[in-house]
This record gives sequence, structure tokens and C-alpha cells, in this order.
Amino acid sequence: MRKQLLLLIGITTVLVLTSLLIPLGLLAQDHAEDHALADASVRGESVAAVISRSFGDGEVTSAADRRMIRDMLDGVNAEGQPRASVVLPDGQTFGPAPRSVSKAALKLARSGRTFTYAAGDGDRIHLMPVLVTGGGGKKHTDAVVVQVAVDKEQLRSGVWPSWFAVAGLGAALTLLGLAFADRLASHLVRGTRRLGNVADQLAAGNLQARADPMGPLELRLLAHRLNELGEQIGTLLAAERERVADLAHRLRTPLTALRLEAETLRDEAAVRRVSEGVTALEQSVNEVIRTARSAVDPDSGQADLSAVAQERTRFWAPLAEEQSRAAAVWAPPWPVPVAVSAEDLRAVLDALIGNVLDHTPEGTDVRVTVTDDGRLLVDDDGPGIPGSALTARGESGAGSTGLGLDIARRTAEESGGSFALGAGPDGRGTRVDCRFGTARSEARTAQPPPQRRPAHRSKRARPRS
Repeated sequence: MRKQLLLLIGITTVLVLTSLLIPLGLLAQDHAEDHALADASVRGESVAAVISRSFGDGEVTSAADRRMIRDMLDGVNAEGQPRASVVLPDGQTFGPAPRSVSKAALKLARSGRTFTYAAGDGDRIHLMPVLVTGGGGKKHTDAVVVQVAVDKEQLRSGVWPSWFAVAGLGAALTLLGLAFADRLASHLVRGTRRLGNVADQLAAGNLQARADPMGPLELRLLAHRLNELGEQIGTLLAAERERVADLAHRLRTPLTALRLEAETLRDEAAVRRVSEGVTALEQSVNEVIRTARSAVDPDSGQADLSAVAQERTRFWAPLAEEQSRAAAVWAPPWPVPVAVSAEDLRAVLDALIGNVLDHTPEGTDVRVTVTDDGRLLVDDDGPGIPGSALTARGESGAGSTGLGLDIARRTAEESGGSFALGAGPDGRGTRVDCRFGTARSEARTAQPPPQRRPAHRSKRARPRS
């Protein structure tokens, strides 16, 4: 924007100065020509005055008279000055005669008329008649003509310095205009950049960012609108968080009833297993309420992907055994820190493993793999998913909410990673590939890593009869 403003004002300034300075340069050229012609006229009048005073009472006939005219012209005609010459009535010329003077111009001058004649080669010739009288006081019909020739160089004397002065003035005014334009553009761009920074902060989740209205009226209005937008977004998000917290709070009543119902069971192992499930569900509900009522902080947590993957696979192993499945996890024995909180990692693994258990036939195995670079792979041997449209939020073809895969995708991308959904490595089943952003961790000792082995593998239950 700054460059565009400078270019626009620079072009406008050049056009305006050109329209003003070109006539000024032409006026300087006309002034130089007028000055040269005025000098020629003064020289002609000086020569004519001397001739009129010296030969006003008689003809210019003697050799002494002619010699006197030559000497006078030699003193007048300095180098680089207009050339003066005298033409006697008999046609004899004294001094440097012009290169081209027509007979008609000389005849007109002898008749008593003073004028400036433009020769064909670009010179200007000033003709001035001097009428002398004879001995009886009678004027001669033919007059002495004084000629002063001004060549093209003398006509343009001082024009180039004037043009250079005009060009310098134009350049100085252009630079002054560009300096003013730069200050104006800097003021406008500074306000625009501040608005852009505030918009970036709002987009990054800092809903407390506000713009300082400054600059032109349009930018101030835009700053006010941006502040109103930030306040409106904050209000809507606060209302949404309260609504989510209220919905999560409503789950506590059926959870309490479920816990009381579990206590009536006679099998102690079943009671313990159901109670543990209800407790974990209550913790998840409490976490939802706590998260919904707090501001979002994308840099608030990190966790060990290897440990969480093993822990959640063990959690789902009993249900997998009930469905005649093998649930296996391959993870490094050392920590794999990622830029995701433990709660979010548990939600991702629960969603991905739960999808396999809910949407594949019984007996379909599930494999969880963790790599050193923060990559989580969940594979199954089921029929696969036709296309990737199911990653859209709220879309499901199996009667569920359709949020499981979207939770995994959003968590991976918000941590700086990526999400991919496709077929398994052998072309069968489904593979979910979550690459999380890595977090800083303490340096490991420089020892070769041990051979990976399954951290947990459930025993396949016998097929039911």
C-alpha cells in the first residue's frame, strides 16, 4: 500500500509540474530571444547615431569617411556579440555582412522603416535606416542601412541554464512531494498494520485484543467495528461455553442413577468394573465443565503420547475381549512428548478406539502404534470407510454423533500436526494417522533404543457358541 501511494502521488506531482514548468521553460527561451534582439536593436541605434552625427551634412564618399566606418564597426563587433554592418546607398557594405538578406528587405529599410528580418538559416537581422542629407539640406532618397545580425547561438544564450534551473526546481518539488507522500503513506500504513495485528490476535484466540482508533476517519471507523466484532465473538463464545457446561452438568443425574444401579449388582467384579467406568465418565464430564467454563489456551499442556496410548488401550481391552477382538499397542518405552494435554489425548484415543469397537464387526482387531516423532496410528481389519467425507463435523453414517474423527483431526491440527484417514498399509481396513506437534523434552541418553514390543495385547476370547 505504501509503494502504491508513493507511486500515485509521484506520478501526479510529475504531471502537474510538467504542465507548469514546460511553459516556464518556453517563456525563458522567449525571454532570451527578446533579450538578444533588444541588444541588437541597441547596437543598431548606437551605430546609426554615430553615422547620423558624423555624416548628417553630406554623403559618405571620401576614403576617410569609409575608413572611419570600418574602424567604428571593428570596435563594436566583439567576438560572441551580434554582428553590425553598414550598407551605403550605392550598395557597398562595411563590416561582416549577414549571410542572407533579401533585396526586398534592404529596399524596405531604405524607405525609412525599421524592422527585424528572419533569415532562412535561423538568424535574425535587425535593419535600421539612417537618412543623411546633402549639402543643400536635401535628404537622399536612398538611406544608409545599419544591419545587426543575431545568430541562433546568440538567440539561445542563457536558455540551457534556465532549463537546468527549471529541471532542478521540478526535481526538488518532486522530492518534496514524495517526502510528504511517504509521511502520509507511513501514517496510513501504520494504522492499517495495527488493525491487521489486532485481527491476527483475534484469529489466534486472544479475544481481549482491541484496536486503538487512529488515522483517517475510515480507519477509525474500521477500528471501532473490529473492536465490536471482538466483543461480540467473546460474548458468543462465553454463551456457548456456558451452554456446553450446562449440558454436561445435566449428565450428572443419569450418572448418579447409573452408579446407584451398579451398586445393586451381585457380582463384585462387575460392580467394580462398572463403578470404574462411571467414575471415569464422571471425570470426563467434570473436565468438560471445567474446560467449557475456562478460556481456551492452546499452549496450556503437553503429555506423553506413549504412556497415554498404552493406558487407554488397557482401558478398552476388556471390552475388546468381550467382542473377540485383539487390541494391541506398539509404543516406545521412553516418553514421546507432544504439544497436547493428557485429557485431549485420552479423548482422541477413546474416540478412535471406540469407533473401531462400535462400527466394525466383532472379531475385528485394532492396533495402536506410536512413533518417536509424535505420530499416532490406529489400524483395524474392518471393511474400511468409503471416502473421507466422514471427517466432516457432525456427519456419520452409523447413527453416532459424527464428532469422533473430527475431535482427532482438530486436536492434531491445533497442536501443529496433521490428520489423515485412509486404507490400511495392506489395502484392507482403515488407518487413522494423527501427527501431533512435538513438545520440548529432556535429552535422552545416547543409548540405542531397545527393540519395540507390544506394551499390551489382549487375549483373543474364544468365539461364542
